[in-house]
Amino acid sequence: MAAETIKLKISPSVAECLRPDVDAQERIRMLGNPTTLEPFDRLMLLFCLMRDGNQAVKDAAQSAFSSLPEETLLAVAGSQDAHPAVLDAIAKVHYQREGIAEALLVSELLSAPARSFLEKILLQRAGVEQCADSLPHEPESAAEAEAALQEPYATVDEEGEEFLSKYKMAQMMGIAEKIKMALTGDKEWRSILVKDANKLVSSGVIKNPRITEAEVVALLKSGIQNDEIMRLICANKEWVKNYSIRRALVDNPRTPVQNALRFLATLNEKEIAGYAKSKNVSTIISTQAKRILLNKKR
Repeated sequence: MAAETIKLKISPSVAECLRPDVDAQERIRMLGNPTTLEPFDRLMLLFCLMRDGNQAVKDAAQSAFSSLPEETLLAVAGSQDAHPAVLDAIAKVHYQREGIAEALLVSELLSAPARSFLEKILLQRAGVEQCADSLPHEPESAAEAEAALQEPYATVDEEGEEFLSKYKMAQMMGIAEKIKMALTGDKEWRSILVKDANKLVSSGVIKNPRITEAEVVALLKSGIQNDEIMRLICANKEWVKNYSIRRALVDNPRTPVQNALRFLATLNEKEIAGYAKSKNVSTIISTQAKRILLNKKR
């Protein structure tokens, strides 16, 4: 099957190395001199040369890619400029290295198959039983690693079955593994672990950089009982700029009173009038709403 065409944004330095008039010997020489490029550019060059038409160049690039330092891999994993295909390549070759899987899972650019693949790797490390044949082994050679780049990830179940399997996995995981998954997992993991009885686990979901404001609103409306989650939401300056989140915080009886009163004052007059008449909020909220309306009329 023909290799997929990937459109990448590369720096002038990388483009210079990839000029058609640069022969194979020169490209291999450049691979052996890592100090000539910035770490991000070097990784991009290696990624491009792993697809070079010359087999010797491909082998040399793959060998160099498989031995990249962790600081370079972590920097690229956290970059907003990294192409998903580049992140996939890192996932397939370096998934067993310390911190790489976790760093990749934080990125919104990571592909869905790569995300599922890495989540299964973390679960395997946590001791959750998996079929040994369903998980890859670390490439032992440049040729084997290159072949891995062309192979698909393990098949992902249908959404409902995948969610169910994650629920079962969560029941088998220890606290440390749950916390790690709460901090890095996808929406399904977040919806499972936010309900965990351990507050370190459930509050870890709120610290997950991938959680959306829509999820926060839904969580507040669900009647969440976790005081630590409420504290973290109230303390997030970006979230409380969202009108729907502020209103949901006023509605939620678990919101600290001082926060609820502060957010109440930021709502529009129609909303405040509704709280002044409402019997579904505390008397403190309704009384303050009446005060705000009176002050507006003076």
